[in-house]
Amino acid sequence: MAEKAKIALITGANKGIGFEVSKQLADKGYTVLLGARDVTLGEAAAAKLQGDVSVIHIDLASPETSIAAAKEIESKYGVLDVLVNNAGTVDWTDGPPSITKIDAIRKIFDTNFFGTIEVTQAFLPLLKKSTGGAIVNVSSGLGSLQQNGDPEWPYVQFKALGYCSSKAALNMMTVQLAWELRDTPIKVNSADPGYTATDLNNHGGPQTVEEGSEAIVRLATLDASGPNGSFYDRNGVVPW
Repeated sequence: MAEKAKIALITGANKGIGFEVSKQLADKGYTVLLGARDVTLGEAAAAKLQGDVSVIHIDLASPETSIAAAKEIESKYGVLDVLVNNAGTVDWTDGPPSITKIDAIRKIFDTNFFGTIEVTQAFLPLLKKSTGGAIVNVSSGLGSLQQNGDPEWPYVQFKALGYCSSKAALNMMTVQLAWELRDTPIKVNSADPGYTATDLNNHGGPQTVEEGSEAIVRLATLDASGPNGSFYDRNGVVPW
């Protein structure tokens, strides 16, 4: 009997890194649920991919969509093996602490942190049914406290309080959730894609989406001996 394909859900997957992660997991034989807040755009993206790929409506600004998606997945598959929390946002009125707009910080946290927690909580019951689940929180090196305080770090001058602190908070979620689930088969890790050319930065990053997806895919496909509660980019461990 052929081994049953693992089920992977990627949020914010109709473009950029999320789309590339979906492609790579589908190529590895995963059943991919391409999460999109706009189903029409999601369906157009899914049509470009090979393998078992379908679209599921998830909008981090609407918690009810996550609850509905969890019910849909439970009804169809009964389990979820991989959750990639990829959806995120920036705000161009964000900046250093002395001038950043408070509304920008709130907007960013609503998606990058609060929305991600809501999605994760909605799918945890299904992930706990997996014999080897994985949660990958797509973070950023910009959320590293150590790197932000290092004057030699190449990106030390980039100070956007809302975005950077939302990713630092996401990393805290990773550490705490990994500890909470330490006696389960679920691995919880943060991934730093690196400065990758996507819509999020007006395609200004020097890395390709293939390069930016490496750490995410690696952490999404861990075996039982893989790390838990860690922070990685494509080159290795990232300092907290």
